Amino acid sequence: MKFSDFKVLTFDVVGTLIHFEKGILESVRRLGGEAAKHLSDEQIFEPYIRGRAAFPGRSSHAMAHVYLSLAKELDLPADPQTAAAFQRDVLDWPAFEDSVDALRRLRKHFRLVAMTNADRVALSAYAHTLGDPFDDTVCADETGVAKPDPQFFAYNKGRQAAFGYKFREILHVAQSQYHDIGIARELGYATCWIQRRQGMQGFGGTPVPGAVTKPDYCFPTLKGLADAVEAELRVAA
Repeated sequence: MKFSDFKVLTFDVVGTLIHFEKGILESVRRLGGEAAKHLSDEQIFEPYIRGRAAFPGRSSHAMAHVYLSLAKELDLPADPQTAAAFQRDVLDWPAFEDSVDALRRLRKHFRLVAMTNADRVALSAYAHTLGDPFDDTVCADETGVAKPDPQFFAYNKGRQAAFGYKFREILHVAQSQYHDIGIARELGYATCWIQRRQGMQGFGGTPVPGAVTKPDYCFPTLKGLADAVEAELRVAA
């Protein structure tokens, strides 16, 4: 398998390109006052995951409820104003340091497609943060389901086929074993795992997968993927 076999890179956005864990931790510790300053990352992520499972709706609206659920578990301020501030912060989650430049480099060689559980409002904010790199986007507003539901991946497969791209020409790039790598591999997608938590304990702000799936490619950063692509294509030229 070579990078030159592919014409389309589909990307998970939140967690792969957007550093949502940093955004969550900074928001909770800022909004939660003294009680939040001494909480470990895991103490924040665990109730966040439970809250997101309880409120799986559109990310541009549901995150206020996720915060209230988290805050009640951790005995943090749980008033509507604080929840609204957390919701606003969600749209300002930062990009990983390498995301913008790596996407710019990869776009020289591939069609770039966002494939995200974020809704259209949140995706628009993240795309802007990333420098508007996408040639196409698939989000939960259109699919009606969220990853890891197989229908999400089937929707994308059909959409890219409508643009003339064969399934074998798609490489799915993602951080989450739970939402992306496992199910994408099971469905026949070629996969690239961006192991953002390499060297760190646990799975952070994403649910624990039933098993860790071996991908076709694995890099600790998106820059690593861009470097590998350019190295192969430069040699091929």
